[in-house]
Amino acid sequence: MKNNFTLRSKIIILCIFVFSLILLAKLFLVQVINKNVYKESADRQYATNSSNIFERGTIFFQNRDKDGDGGQLISGATQTSGFKIAINPSKIIDKEEVYKKLVKIIPLDYTDFITRANKKSDPYEEVANHIGKDSADAISAIKIPGVSIFKEKWRFYPGESLASHTLGLVAYKDSELGGRYGLERQYNTELARNNNEPYVNFFAEVFSNINKTFFEKEKREGDVVTTIEPQVANFLEKKLEEVKKKYQADSIGGIIMNPIDGAIYAMAVKPDFNPNDFSQIKNSMTFSNPLVENVLEFGSVVKPLVMASALDFGVVRADTTYNDKGSVIIEKKEIFNFDKKARGSNISMQEVLNQSLNTGMVYVMQKLGRENMRDYLLSFGIKDKTGIDLPNETSGLISNLNSPREIEYANAAFGQGIALTPIQMIRALASLANGGNLVVPHLVEKIKYSDGTSTTKEYPTIPTKIKKETGEEITRMLVEVMDKSIKGGLGKFENFSVAVKTGTAQVANNTNGGYYEDRHTHSFFGYFPAYDPKFIILLYAVNPKGSPYAATTWSDPFLEITKFLLSYYELPPDR
Repeated sequence: MKNNFTLRSKIIILCIFVFSLILLAKLFLVQVINKNVYKESADRQYATNSSNIFERGTIFFQNRDKDGDGGQLISGATQTSGFKIAINPSKIIDKEEVYKKLVKIIPLDYTDFITRANKKSDPYEEVANHIGKDSADAISAIKIPGVSIFKEKWRFYPGESLASHTLGLVAYKDSELGGRYGLERQYNTELARNNNEPYVNFFAEVFSNINKTFFEKEKREGDVVTTIEPQVANFLEKKLEEVKKKYQADSIGGIIMNPIDGAIYAMAVKPDFNPNDFSQIKNSMTFSNPLVENVLEFGSVVKPLVMASALDFGVVRADTTYNDKGSVIIEKKEIFNFDKKARGSNISMQEVLNQSLNTGMVYVMQKLGRENMRDYLLSFGIKDKTGIDLPNETSGLISNLNSPREIEYANAAFGQGIALTPIQMIRALASLANGGNLVVPHLVEKIKYSDGTSTTKEYPTIPTKIKKETGEEITRMLVEVMDKSIKGGLGKFENFSVAVKTGTAQVANNTNGGYYEDRHTHSFFGYFPAYDPKFIILLYAVNPKGSPYAATTWSDPFLEITKFLLSYYELPPDR
């Protein structure tokens, strides 16, 4: 009995000792290490709800790397501070007079102010936020009874709408403030700060942290360093806006990516939004990112994937010829060239790409065979999510490739009947440029943690079915498309090899089935320098007006973007 009592006593003493150590450690953290944080948090309790005063990590853009040591970091999403104005209605004698004094300094909605001023039982009503120091000083100087000024912080996007779909925004969901779209949501755990939470009872916090220490994995706070280059992103967005305005497209988008490692330098969609003032957007669908969430039938930009498959399988070469009659019958359905014209006999596979001939791609499909065509296309990742670090990514719609009907494969051979997200499309096309590898398109290069450490993100690649030699051959064919076909050969870069292909696809009628006769998706992709590529570009426009073909819509903007990148990155000529 005595031994048992002694053992129990030792256990109790040990527990008390451990608890005391934890309590002392917590006191040390609160009173010494985090003194300023808790002091500020406590001070807020006497003034205003601390849930509106928060800290959050920064999302950085990155200027082009000139020296190989990483580019200069530029804030894409950060914190800024200012002031808010609150009133105590019970201390306001003449609300009309108070309104007149305040509205001379800051903009105020009359109805909203009077409504808040009438809440005599509420000692705290915010009437203005995000006020600058000059305005706050002016209000403080006139000393209005019942009017108080408090410091506040809020999320700020220096570039306004620049890369808005990539960055996302911070907003409330019920009573919780956090990232809601884009990188803000994807990396909310790293960007969020614990001191965003309302002040809680000290001992409740002690026991809460004991529970976290023993039972929960610690969440690491940090800043996010992206691969987005702000000058590149700005140039792309200007070109997208110009094309959207000129052709009145329903929507328009573009991606600029490194085809070797998947780093995204720019991605944008129009219409976009300003995350500093997102409440002005009436349609919440504007916040979603169609580059990763929506699928499109891209048309002829798919042709290089099918052609590369046939080259790799050995059933065609660039100089293989066929007889082009202008149309071909497949299972009682007639497929036409875009202009319904025949080119005659001895039309090479090179000319099939140069002139974007649908009949030629049907010939390629038949030589390759349906099973082989499906296997090759699936190896390009068209069925799978890319793994891009953005929320809500969706997969391609490729059920037609499981059909027993030849007509589905014939249509897929020139890019109709299968639908991909733009990010899936550019990843598949990048494999032609990089020797046959599927990269993971990504936006985040590094996370810099608050404890001074950092993690560089690593993204794997997986091989497609095509060989490196096949990639070189399809690249040579696409360079000829650029040199001979774009703007009738006037688009050729004398000192640079650029591989390109245009695409014009009918828009599917999701209501009544079939396709609209008068609606098309125009797309354009290219990579350069073609045999050692640093950039791949994908551009698309849904339902542009006044231009029947993508070559008209996109040739000049693509050439302008290419010239900008070649100059900005000071790339040496490759021919």
